[in-house]
Amino acid sequence: MAQTALNIVAAPFYADALAVARVMQPEEAVFCFSAERLRARLAVFTQGFPGTVSFAVKSNPSREVVTALSEAGLTHWDVASVQEMALVHSIQPQAHFHYHNPVKSRREIHNAYSKFGCRRFAVDAREEVAKIAEIVGEDRSVELAVRFVLPRDRASSAHDFSTKFGAPEHIAIELLQDISRRGFVPVMTFHPGSQSRDPAVYVRHIEAAHRIAKAAGVHIGKLNVGGGFPASYPLSKPAPLDTYFTAIAEAATRYFGKGTEPELECEPGRGLVANCMSLLTRIKLVCSDGDDIFLNDGIYGGLMEFMQVPELQPPFRVIRDGKLVDGPTKPWKVFGPTCDPLDVLPAKLDLPMVLKDEDYVEFGTLGAYGIATSTMFNGYGDHAVVPVGDVFNG
Repeated sequence: MAQTALNIVAAPFYADALAVARVMQPEEAVFCFSAERLRARLAVFTQGFPGTVSFAVKSNPSREVVTALSEAGLTHWDVASVQEMALVHSIQPQAHFHYHNPVKSRREIHNAYSKFGCRRFAVDAREEVAKIAEIVGEDRSVELAVRFVLPRDRASSAHDFSTKFGAPEHIAIELLQDISRRGFVPVMTFHPGSQSRDPAVYVRHIEAAHRIAKAAGVHIGKLNVGGGFPASYPLSKPAPLDTYFTAIAEAATRYFGKGTEPELECEPGRGLVANCMSLLTRIKLVCSDGDDIFLNDGIYGGLMEFMQVPELQPPFRVIRDGKLVDGPTKPWKVFGPTCDPLDVLPAKLDLPMVLKDEDYVEFGTLGAYGIATSTMFNGYGDHAVVPVGDVFNG
């Protein structure tokens, strides 16, 4: 059974990270997880998005999150590996998988198809279509989703997906035609980039999907608009999700025609899970002759994405004796616990001037790509997941 290397803390249940710090006094960094916050966010998607909602497992492959989403009624899962399928299948045996990693080995395709019942595969190359056809044979229930790419507006998202995956329009046309000739079900998909700032980027891709399908002469019954739905960070405040949902629905009708729109799908990751977890770290050392502090977690742990994309800096606060520490602040240089000199946050953090060893620093909005990118470098990173009623998001 595939799962991340996490310790699962089933009980007791704490009100928040302040209670965790006061009662547990954890020596190692822990993730505080609010299933209630996650269920509320899922409801925003299922009630607002005009189609099928799946979850991008890559953003948070913890059993706690997958279990909470399954119990809340989610049945479709966007996966990038057979290992993610195994995790979800162990919790929800009847799960519907969208294997939307465009590059898969023959063994991965075979296992996804035969072991986990996957009938949706993404493609962006002729060779991938041929490879899947060899393995699934004459099964015409298989859906092949052509992932296409447009020239990127560099101001539209925090992470650019266009440099690695996606067929340009002329290739996407050929792929749709090939899929149709082979008798498989043609689907289209795209990804506008993580933390997409402007709903118009979805509109531009939906217009392109219609243009590509029309040029190919192929009817598209389903269109997956990918992930990219944003979360709110101190340095990145997006528009409400409803504006994205409305723009997507209106664009589908505008370009495909009222009553003939494809069924819409989405696969949120960050936008769904970011605000359901915080990371509770502890100060190991405060250097009295400077402005350096050392935490028990860093860029090789739950703070890796912060290192890569400064605009996704999480909110933070200091806890001592189960209470928030207030007062004057100053910039502190924050190091992680490993022996690697790269293990330092990219910018100083304004923290209280009077810090002490064993104070806690809580980082909010780390439900996406906190657990997912943690390593075990130098033995650090085996984070426990602690259930709480609510989490800090700034």
